[in-house]
Amino acid sequence: MNDIDITTFRKGCDEWLIYKQNTVKESSYLNYKFKINKYLDPDLGNKTLIELTKYDMNEYIIKKKNQEGMTENILKNCVMFLKSILRFLKKKYRIDFDLDFSYRLNGNINEIVVFNEKERQKLYKYLMESNKVKTLGVFISLYAGLRIGEICGLKWEDIDFENKILNVRRTVQRVYLGKSESKIIVTTPKSKKSVRKIPLSKVLIDKLKPLSNTFSKNDFVLTGSDKYIEPLVYRYTYRMVLKRNNISYRKYHCLRHTFATRCIRVGMDIKSLSEVLGHSSIGITLSTYVHSSYEVKKKYIDKL
Repeated sequence: MNDIDITTFRKGCDEWLIYKQNTVKESSYLNYKFKINKYLDPDLGNKTLIELTKYDMNEYIIKKKNQEGMTENILKNCVMFLKSILRFLKKKYRIDFDLDFSYRLNGNINEIVVFNEKERQKLYKYLMESNKVKTLGVFISLYAGLRIGEICGLKWEDIDFENKILNVRRTVQRVYLGKSESKIIVTTPKSKKSVRKIPLSKVLIDKLKPLSNTFSKNDFVLTGSDKYIEPLVYRYTYRMVLKRNNISYRKYHCLRHTFATRCIRVGMDIKSLSEVLGHSSIGITLSTYVHSSYEVKKKYIDKL
């Protein structure tokens, strides 16, 4: 009996994770490990590689889709991990897995959610008048498009008033290690392109510069100290800001969407917007935002 006969999918996953550990950030590695253990291992862990060559992966994916609590995004991750692991095992053990999954994930583009102009003006007025350090993050995300983890990782040293640049250098995130175990990681942002320089708008300079001398360069913006606040906790502050302005709750990412949509409306080109947002490719920016503004489409069509 050779290795192919006795090696299980669980062992293969462990081998794949060891391989990936040397090529990705710690946060990505822990995310891979957590999702594989939670979503793939319970079904496939004990199956041998030989059994997997005869396993109907398309039927399996359809069953996963119908599981309670399974979202399209989680299913997408499951398929991505499964294909990558099987490719790795196919090459290592020279075994022929069928990687041509016929099942296709939902390709529909979800309409992005933004704050309307009346809501944005409410937020602007409240946040400009607020003297609370914690609310600065909401304001910065609304006018620079930072993700919540990037806001939590922002320090005063990252804000260059002389050159009017906001440097995005780190992110704070909670990664899950098991069912009831997690830890906070302060690391570089999502991808290489997420480490970026964003031009500081006049509205941000007017709000932030008078406060800058109050804090040390090494202080986190949201706390005014060398202690950071994690995204899960900061979402509470964001929720309270919306509540006090009688604005219906939307995810924190709505601030980023609102910023990006306004950039498009004033004529920013897609390449520049992609760099400001820190997207890994222009394609992501195009598929997410270019379709989102009816007003922009109408403006150009009316010129025909």
